[in-house]
Amino acid sequence: MANQQLDRLRTNIRSVFLGHPRAVDLLLIGLVARGHVLIEDVPGVGKTVLARSLARSLNCKFSRIQLTPDLLPSDVVGVSVYNNQTQSFDFKPGPIFANIVLADEINRTTPRTQSALLEAMSEEQVSIENQTLALHRPFMVVATQNPVEFEGTYYLPENQLDRFLIRITVGYPDRANEHRILMTQPGRTTLEQLRPVVNVDEIIQLQDQVPNVRLDPAIVDYILDIVEATRSDEQLHLGVSPRGALSLTQAAQGAALLEGRDYVTPDDVKSLVVPVCAHRVISKTYLHNGDANATARILQTILDQVTAPS
Repeated sequence: MANQQLDRLRTNIRSVFLGHPRAVDLLLIGLVARGHVLIEDVPGVGKTVLARSLARSLNCKFSRIQLTPDLLPSDVVGVSVYNNQTQSFDFKPGPIFANIVLADEINRTTPRTQSALLEAMSEEQVSIENQTLALHRPFMVVATQNPVEFEGTYYLPENQLDRFLIRITVGYPDRANEHRILMTQPGRTTLEQLRPVVNVDEIIQLQDQVPNVRLDPAIVDYILDIVEATRSDEQLHLGVSPRGALSLTQAAQGAALLEGRDYVTPDDVKSLVVPVCAHRVISKTYLHNGDANATARILQTILDQVTAPS
C-alpha cells in the first residue's frame, strides 16, 4: 500500500520534472523521513519546478517564500496586528504555517531571517511574542540555492545546514529529456494541470511507518563504521555528528519504504551517504579553496574503504 502511494507521487512528479529521476526519489525520501531538503544547483535546471510539483501532488497547504536581502523574520513567521474593534492584537500567521514551504534562494536573505526558519525546521514549532505555536504535520521545508553565484548571498551556517536531511543536486537533463522540455514546456503547462494524488492523512501514515522499517544490527554497525571513518579522516576538518548519523539512518529507512521493503539494505545506506552527509562535514580543502565538491569525493573514498555487510 505504501509503495502504491509513493509510486503515484513519483509518477505525478516525473510527469512535470524531466530531470534526473534520482532527484525525485531523494525528495520523496525527505518527505517520508520527516526531513527537509536543500536543492542546490545552477539556475534554470528545474529546482523550483521539482519543489512545486511535489506540493501540487499533495492535497495540502503550500506556500512559497522568495527570500531577498530585505526580508524580515516577521515576513516568514508572521506578525501581530492591532485590531481597533477588539482593542487587542491579532496574530497574522506567515508563510511558514503551511505543510510544504518552498524557501526559494535561501542564501539570498540575511542570517537573521534564515534563523527564523531554524526553530521551525528542528522543532516543528514557532516561538512568537512569548507564545509557542505548533506547526501542523506534515511539515517540510524545501529550500533552493545557487552554489555558483556568491555576490549578494549569505552562507548558510553549519547549524542550519545540519537541519536539512538531504541535499539534492539536480544536474542537467540528458538530451532526450531536454528535447521533451523544449517541445512540451512542462513547467509552464503540465505543472498548472497537475492534480493531487495523495492526501495529508496518507502522508502522515507513511511517515509513521518509517521508524518501523527494520534495521539489522549489522546495518547499524555499518553506519557507525562510516561515521567513525569521517571523524578520523585526515582530509576532513569536521566529521559526521550523531545527528548526522541519525539522519542517515532515518533516510535509509525512508529509502527502503520508497522501494516497498520493510528492511534496510547496505545499498540503501551507500546511496544516501553523500546526499545526507556531504553538507554536514567540512573538508580542509574547502576551508582553503572553496571546493564544495571536495566533501562528496572524500565521502565516496571512505565508502570504498569501509566494508559493507553481506
